[in-house]
Amino acid sequence: VQLQASGGGLVQAGGSLRLSCKASTRTFSRYTMGWFRQRPGEERETVAVIDTSGSTTWYPDSVKGRFTISRDNRENTVYLQMDSLKPEDTAVYYCAAGRGMSPVEYDYWGQGTLVTVSS
Repeated sequence: VQLQASGGGLVQAGGSLRLSCKASTRTFSRYTMGWFRQRPGEERETVAVIDTSGSTTWYPDSVKGRFTISRDNRENTVYLQMDSLKPEDTAVYYCAAGRGMSPVEYDYWGQGTLVTVSS
């Protein structure tokens, strides 16, 4: 499974960005998909997870109400809509295919896309 993430960039605090992750596999709909982020010197953290059908999602408190994960199984794509961005959201964002909530449960990773939020 190959994953290609895109959509990162520079945005002012309070702004929005939409990340996309395209998968090159016919079995995309079998995978739970997640978005993760990593700040310099810190561990990778989970920011959103969506189940195979798209009916169940999970977010940590730090992004709940601001981030929305969705998926289109016909297009083999998962999205992360990020609103009301804060400077502390600055990180490299990764999409991954796997299961569960923890990064260690994910087998396939995209290359990462940098999100920078200026104050």
